[in-house]
Amino acid sequence: MDEACAKLKNELTSKPEVLDEVDRRIIQLEMERLSLQSDVENESVDDMGSLRLSNIDDELEKLKVKQEQLNARWMAERGAVEGVNEIQEKIAEVTLEIEKCEREFDLNRAAELKYSILPALQEKLGMTTGESDGVEIGGFARMLRDEVVADDIANVVAVWTGIPPQKMLESESDRILTMGDKLKERVIGQDEAIEVVTEAIQRSRAGLNDPSKPIASLIFLGPTGVGKTELCKALSEFMFDTEEAMIRLDMSEYMEKHTVSRLLGAPPGYVGYDEGGQLTDAVRRKPYSVILFDEMEKAHPDVFNVMLQLLDDGRVTDSKGNVVNFRNCVIIFTSNIGSQDIIDLGGSDPESQALMKERVGNAMRDHFKPEFLNRIDENVIFNSLSKTNLRGIVKIESKRLEKRLRDRDMSLSMSEAALDHLADVGFDPVYGARPLKRAIQRELETVVAKGILKGEFRDGDGIYVDCANGQLVVSKGTNTDLAKTAEDDALEKNAEDTFEDMSAAFE
Repeated sequence: MDEACAKLKNELTSKPEVLDEVDRRIIQLEMERLSLQSDVENESVDDMGSLRLSNIDDELEKLKVKQEQLNARWMAERGAVEGVNEIQEKIAEVTLEIEKCEREFDLNRAAELKYSILPALQEKLGMTTGESDGVEIGGFARMLRDEVVADDIANVVAVWTGIPPQKMLESESDRILTMGDKLKERVIGQDEAIEVVTEAIQRSRAGLNDPSKPIASLIFLGPTGVGKTELCKALSEFMFDTEEAMIRLDMSEYMEKHTVSRLLGAPPGYVGYDEGGQLTDAVRRKPYSVILFDEMEKAHPDVFNVMLQLLDDGRVTDSKGNVVNFRNCVIIFTSNIGSQDIIDLGGSDPESQALMKERVGNAMRDHFKPEFLNRIDENVIFNSLSKTNLRGIVKIESKRLEKRLRDRDMSLSMSEAALDHLADVGFDPVYGARPLKRAIQRELETVVAKGILKGEFRDGDGIYVDCANGQLVVSKGTNTDLAKTAEDDALEKNAEDTFEDMSAAFE
């Protein structure tokens, strides 16, 4: 609250952040323009440089118009806010004078102030406040305010936690109710697993879980490459708005007995005591996170003794005696135990499903102690991927490639035949989606990379991918992003005209 108030006070005496960003952008473009203009005069720049200079001139023209409009709004709003503050100060002075006159029994002066001057000031304050609030007409939010609202506090907390303000202001119940649909957009073919994860999180958010335990503790079981780690990343992004909130520990690094101490930190007198525990220090830095223990069956059995208190009480004590809180974390273990049974028996047949779950459960009980399994909220089984699932994954991977190409102002479009071809080439029921990613790298990304290096594809080009005679054909196509430029410019021009009309109306 204090920081939000201080920020509003600073904006009253200095430029608002939105105006300051425009000013700095203009300075940056002016410097770039001077450099390019010098190169053009010396004829040491190519056509791309000339095009860039023209684009800079256009952007500068728009920014200067916006700068002028924002300056006018800022000065007008600043005057309105200062006018309100001045009247409020006068009201405070009159109120104090009324109290003084009443104490001194100067009743004539007190009556004049109380029933004549004070009502006039209050009426003037109401009119001035109404004029100041009129800035928001037309959907344009005020640049300056003299009171803190929820958005201001959310922005301050966002700076501290890294969680975007819209995530905090969005209704938590609405987000959790749509959680399954959001996860399915990223993780393909695991609807049942996503449903189990969603229900576990919903129970916790509704307050039905034990508050002394982590948000949820889950075991992901399934063959390699079916989306166990991907679901962890998607869950981290959904709950904490970033994949960086996921703490990943590969249990293959804890196969020996002496490596167990690395989780909580080496005891006093041993090497590494000052470094702290790899698990406890990570959670202390990121108390709101998804913790992934990958390939848990490879860890030494003593590792799971550490997990008992973590899963039961939501806390552990590190080697230095510090208590680390895990109650705001989602604990996930992944394992390939029973993966062959999942591949052989997984399907739509209810009897096969029941037999598969029974065999996987037996394999889990053979490998892990009952006291560990008894503390887990849910065992989530991931099914093998079908060709239809792989086709959906191809679309996701192509969007990621297109996002990387946008850094070079390039676009990517793929035909249905190309999507089907990659799904066929990358299909492997044993190894999941990993062969598909290798096929995309080999048949698509490598070809595009060679085309860029040879100069066949340049910045601003569109890339079209088709399939002919069982092979991908990569050619130059229409840049779908640039095709929308004219439409976007028209929309931007309409928005600027509306903005200018509102500014003129306010003035």
